[in-house]
Amino acid sequence: MSNVQGTLTVHTGRQGAPLGDLFGIFFEDLNHAADGGLYAELIRNRSFEFDPIDHPSFHALTAWDKVERGQGTGELAIEDKHPMNVRNGHYAVIDVEKAGDGVGLLNAGFNSGVPLRQGESYRFFFYGRRDSGSSALPVKVALEGQDGSVYGEASFSVDSDEWTKYEAVIEADRTDFSSRLTLTVHSPGKLYVDMVSLFPLRTFRERTNGLREDIAVMLADLKPKFMRFPGGCLVHDGSLNAEDRNSMYRWKNTIGPIEQRPARRNNWRYNQTLGLGYYEYFLFCQDIGAKPIPILPGGYDPHHKRIVPLDELQPWIDDALDLIEFANGHTDTVWGAIRAELGHPEPFGLEYIGIGNEEVGEPFFERYAYFHKAIKAKHPDIQIINSSGPFAAGGEYERGWKSARDNRSDLVDEHYYQSPEWFIANCDRYDHFKADDPKVFLGEYASWGNTYYNALAEAAFMTGLEKNAHAVGLACYAPMLCNVDYVNWKPDLIWFNNHEVFGTANYYVQQLFMHHQGDHLLAVEASGFPASKQPAPKPINGLIELASDASEVRYSDVSLTNDDTGEIIAYEGWTAELTDTESARAGGTANPAVALGETDWENYTLRVKAVKLSGPRGFIIYVGKEDERNYLFWEISGWQNQDSTISTRINGRGSCLTQSLFTVESGVQYELALEVKGRRLRAYIDGELIHETVDRLPVIEPLYYSASVDNASGDVIVKVVNLQEHDFPAAIELADQPAASRHADIWELSGYGLEEENSFEKPAYIRPEERKLTIGEQGFQHVFPKHSLTVFRIKQTG
Repeated sequence: MSNVQGTLTVHTGRQGAPLGDLFGIFFEDLNHAADGGLYAELIRNRSFEFDPIDHPSFHALTAWDKVERGQGTGELAIEDKHPMNVRNGHYAVIDVEKAGDGVGLLNAGFNSGVPLRQGESYRFFFYGRRDSGSSALPVKVALEGQDGSVYGEASFSVDSDEWTKYEAVIEADRTDFSSRLTLTVHSPGKLYVDMVSLFPLRTFRERTNGLREDIAVMLADLKPKFMRFPGGCLVHDGSLNAEDRNSMYRWKNTIGPIEQRPARRNNWRYNQTLGLGYYEYFLFCQDIGAKPIPILPGGYDPHHKRIVPLDELQPWIDDALDLIEFANGHTDTVWGAIRAELGHPEPFGLEYIGIGNEEVGEPFFERYAYFHKAIKAKHPDIQIINSSGPFAAGGEYERGWKSARDNRSDLVDEHYYQSPEWFIANCDRYDHFKADDPKVFLGEYASWGNTYYNALAEAAFMTGLEKNAHAVGLACYAPMLCNVDYVNWKPDLIWFNNHEVFGTANYYVQQLFMHHQGDHLLAVEASGFPASKQPAPKPINGLIELASDASEVRYSDVSLTNDDTGEIIAYEGWTAELTDTESARAGGTANPAVALGETDWENYTLRVKAVKLSGPRGFIIYVGKEDERNYLFWEISGWQNQDSTISTRINGRGSCLTQSLFTVESGVQYELALEVKGRRLRAYIDGELIHETVDRLPVIEPLYYSASVDNASGDVIVKVVNLQEHDFPAAIELADQPAASRHADIWELSGYGLEEENSFEKPAYIRPEERKLTIGEQGFQHVFPKHSLTVFRIKQTG
């Protein structure tokens, strides 16, 4: 190949930073990722604990219906007078008046129903009791089709007035992904029922109370270095009392017998059984070879401003210390002994612990210092992860980094969800981070979408993570799992229903980087490449618009100043009252925005006075508005009226450029100023600078690349991303290598339309192809297809 357009020289003798545990996964129970997802339980609301606190539509019989067959009659009720245990207080009462062909309960399962496969066996159990002095009650449990066809059944005699566990293994004689479980009583009397459970016998690694095999295999096949768990916002959103139904996620509630684990509100508006708890999490990490990274609350709920007083913080710190002992302690320690009683006397080898999740506000960081000091005093080798909030830049981001430096945290958890264009423009984000600072844990990131384009943008960004391993210690895509019928958030790495699962294009990018991470970075020199593809100059001009954010507001005294010429356009005497309240929307009277007109100026300042008259939030100012999918905006109120942010939206996909804490008060007049200079924006409130940021446009490099070495095999690994609209021929040369014959294993993603995606109908449409290549002693040439990711594992032959 004589028309190569550049050379990548991999200096195999110049090792850089260790890559360590760089690429892993993040599990958070949203999108029904646990119940109805990875956790293999097939019965929804198995312990009758659903409650309106979980979701306004929930009640104790959600997913259950009464069954009366063959002229049987009876009543179905929920009671809590004599529970099986105090942590699960509700149970069902089936009061049979006339048995007929059975009176009882039917459970609809998750999604379309209980999924059954012909020839597979299912472990069923329930707890039951009868009234004292009454006769034994014959009970039948059946797996049925919606037409009543029986696919498998078991019979029991409930002959005790004490809560007793009844178990059976039931084999299904037909495949039906929309089946039901019925439990019927066949003589008059009262049956008290709780904890009705059905698991596939074949779970991942065949563990009891185990995980759904197909989803777990998808995760294991990634070969992640670590797994972050359990969140996410559910870690810190909730009551401070661990015994409250809506408490924060407290790890001690999640271990021990499942019937004694309390149901909890999930902050994503559904119920958590906590059946998938910390013990199961540690086991799963062990099974797939991933290091566990538990995240614990830090005594502060930023969602509702609940704060643990400093003089009451010790039990929260003890929770962290006890968790480390549970994971690592000898069996002669309190929590090590509990781990052994659960069936695992060997330590789990915990190395990391995180305190807090995308935290904002001084109360968290004040409390973090107490956790850090106590953990380091008792467990100096544990690496502690601090937080820098849910934004890529701004006041709370800087507060988090300051806390990390002041406390000498080992890592800082960064979170951001941005447009693919932002990821491309910021591939060099960590180039200037210092090696002696705390390392970055990129604990949540994704571009908005599951298209091939999204996956490629993330791949280019991930080469930047690798190349900056001196500063970036850990990174994981988020969210990971989504049940298609219970969507809280998208995009997601893996999608599933009750019987199918597929990985997105993003999944296969993550898999390639995890399988071929390597152990040490290698220096790569690019030479002979054409100049980067610079974007055309694009000032932030066009339509300017003022808007209300879920509130009633008044704007006045607007002016627009040309900062090059001094020309001023003043809207003298102009006032606009806007409303975007829920009641106005419902009544059809909403008037959410007013256009000021368009400008072709490149450098200008907009000034306006604004008052919130009523409502929960505040103001929005749009600039450079091309259409409803492309604009920049300054949002003054933001999430729960706590933030001021400057963001951009490209093709409907948003990126928050910067954030600071700010609360808009009703009846207060604010003087707002937004200064635009090229792509730089500065925002002022009452004369105080609150934001300064640059909206960077993507610069398309000829290639994005990184290289590493696998110490065990000696393989040299090279990853290359081509984002260009055309193929790119280049040479790969190996420096510092003795002359020898070599071959390369190649994995390549290419040939797909940028908007194409995987789906249930085409679950593996986008996935890498693998082939081998014999190469010369010092290198080879390769045509990198347009819109491609290519991974080489270069091996010495013989």
